[in-house]
Amino acid sequence: MALDPETFDALIDTVRRFVAERLRPLEAEVEAADAIPDAVVAEMKDLGLFGLSIAEDYGGLGLTMVEECRVAIEMGRTTPAFRSTFGTNVGIGSQGLVMAGTPEQKAEWLPRIASGAIVTSFALTEPDVGSDSGSVKTRAVKDGDVYRLSGTKRYITNADKAQLFTVMARTGEEKGGRGVSAFLVPRDLPGISIGEPEKKMGQKGAKVADVHFDDVPVPAANRLGAEGEGFKIAMRVLDRGRLHISAVCVGVAERLIADSVAYAGSRNQFGQPIAAHQLIQGMIADMKTEALVARAMVMETAAAKDRGEDVVLESAAAKYFASEMVGRVADKAVQIYGGAGYIADYGIERLYRDVRLFRIYEGTSQIQQVIIARETMKRGG
Repeated sequence: MALDPETFDALIDTVRRFVAERLRPLEAEVEAADAIPDAVVAEMKDLGLFGLSIAEDYGGLGLTMVEECRVAIEMGRTTPAFRSTFGTNVGIGSQGLVMAGTPEQKAEWLPRIASGAIVTSFALTEPDVGSDSGSVKTRAVKDGDVYRLSGTKRYITNADKAQLFTVMARTGEEKGGRGVSAFLVPRDLPGISIGEPEKKMGQKGAKVADVHFDDVPVPAANRLGAEGEGFKIAMRVLDRGRLHISAVCVGVAERLIADSVAYAGSRNQFGQPIAAHQLIQGMIADMKTEALVARAMVMETAAAKDRGEDVVLESAAAKYFASEMVGRVADKAVQIYGGAGYIADYGIERLYRDVRLFRIYEGTSQIQQVIIARETMKRGG
């Protein structure tokens, strides 16, 4: 259910000011420390950001997809690590439970997820399994009233602080996605260990790490859906997550454009601001046009999803275009800033590194191309 317009406008205004006045001044500190300050996390909880997509019945804000995307765009105007702090609770870490959980599972976990009392992670990728996500090797073997879970998951966002993992594991002998099931796995079960956070190119402050499961006894009551439905659940979760990430890409692009325009208006060369030079104007025009196209794609697809339409193709297309678009915008921003764009002081080189990940996680650009082509052929054009 959508918020009433006045309440939602107040939320957007609050998030916009939070980003501009609280988060942006901390960007260099987060980059240097590779950590989000605890005080900021507490403020995000107070704002309800951990529960954007969770129903009000469970303590969340219950935003529609359109509303969620508008919040994601606002959060995109600062370093993406801030959004990642609550991103798994809003998206891939909670939506399997939202979509396929039993009333008992939802009552147990969703209120704590929405409040930020616990952090969630989505555990699909493995050392030998990435884009071919139906080939997971982690196994869950039924043993009475538990499943014995064994395997390793890789590059798991927020694994260092997650208290609940949604884990995809093979329960049947069928090859491919039909043999995969989904499980809610609390971190405090015996046999779970977390690797050291990886050193990454960008998005400092957002941690990813391996998660190891060694004969972990997961209660059968923690299975999401029926056996063999895990892959379908994962794909539905990723459809929504891709749209959310697309909106974040739009926000980052709009931030880069605004910064580039301000710099081009103040930087003088050949006796005038570089904004007066047509080759600079050409780059700004390209940046703005692509960002507008991406925003239109995201918002139109979000509205279609809210109407209950099938948006598998459109979500993949939005993720593909928006993530590639923000990379091009970041590259042009560095070019407009020139040498200043290559050093750390202005933050442009940081965002240039940060946005590179958008073309990889929640489905690479190449996987989006496969989905777009497949769905286009299904529809006959």
